[in-house]
Amino acid sequence: MATGKLRYYSVAQMGQVNITYVIPADIPPMMVEGNENFKRPMKTLYLLHGFSGNESDWEYNGIAEDIAAKYNMAVIMITGGNNFYLDRKATGCQYGTFAGQEVVDFTRKLFGLSDKREDTLIGGLSMGGFGAIHTALAYPETFGGVVALSSALIIHNIAGLEPGFQDMMANYEYYAEVFGDLNTVKESDNNPEVLFKKNLDNGVKNPPIYMAIGTEDFLYNENQIMRKFLEENNANMKYEEGPGIHDWVFWNNYITRGLDWVLDAMKKES
Repeated sequence: MATGKLRYYSVAQMGQVNITYVIPADIPPMMVEGNENFKRPMKTLYLLHGFSGNESDWEYNGIAEDIAAKYNMAVIMITGGNNFYLDRKATGCQYGTFAGQEVVDFTRKLFGLSDKREDTLIGGLSMGGFGAIHTALAYPETFGGVVALSSALIIHNIAGLEPGFQDMMANYEYYAEVFGDLNTVKESDNNPEVLFKKNLDNGVKNPPIYMAIGTEDFLYNENQIMRKFLEENNANMKYEEGPGIHDWVFWNNYITRGLDWVLDAMKKES
């Protein structure tokens, strides 16, 4: 298994950024005998971390290497800070462009990865679950499938907040800085629902979306809102829930369930 870390200059973030990668390009034939995934070209999964995380989370806490070996899938893990993978007007704060375009172009060129939509997936947990859904809908021509776990789908929570607000995670100033005008955030492109409908209106195919949430997770109700929206708009999606909280036990269990479903859904679409 080829694994490593690298640093490169990001135009989108105007500075050095770190990437962790796992690429199953050197697995002995005897280790993949009978694995149908190694009879097709390698696919790529871009994995996003949660709030306060970084590019190492899915390698050290998660099962990035197991994913690569099971699915014949290059796993690329990036750092986006606590920015929900959204673009802002300020120079060097284009976190959505970084996740959805720049890092994809860079790693495809560097590692010789497939540039096909059907070979490119995105996933994440918590803030990264939000980022995975939003990024895939912002770049539907790039990503063929989404796995979103315990997603921090907080748009409806923060809409209309006023100065002085504070919750257990952040304050009004943070939410306004990351998401923009909180009085209009539900109607903005920072809302995944808006992007989904724009794609429908423009005849652009939205990728299959897998969502999972633990029944004891503090983000459970937020995920029900997105689930209802996707179901009402006839999305190609699958929702699962089960006993669990906001932790790696749940995420490591459901990431493979999500990949199994998304890969099958992508195959049916092709």
